[in-house]
Amino acid sequence: MTYVIAAPCVGDYSCLEVCPAGCIHPTPDDPDFARAEQLYINPESCLECGACVDACPVDAVYDESRLPARWSAYTGFNRDYFEAANHE
Repeated sequence: MTYVIAAPCVGDYSCLEVCPAGCIHPTPDDPDFARAEQLYINPESCLECGACVDACPVDAVYDESRLPARWSAYTGFNRDYFEAANHE
């Protein structure tokens, strides 16, 4: 299972700083960072290390298998962000 960033995300980039895989986007260097309402985890490159879970100041990162039902759509939102924008 991968990790998913859900609704509580406030676009704080604490998780970006600790991610060893660089799979969380947009980064501050991405042109759409200032407009982003939240960050997203690329399920294809996530190492499932959990560092982002501990770093998140608003508890917005969940193991996909433990994602609260009310935020289940965020699994698709995270995946779709990378498919639509072709981010790596």
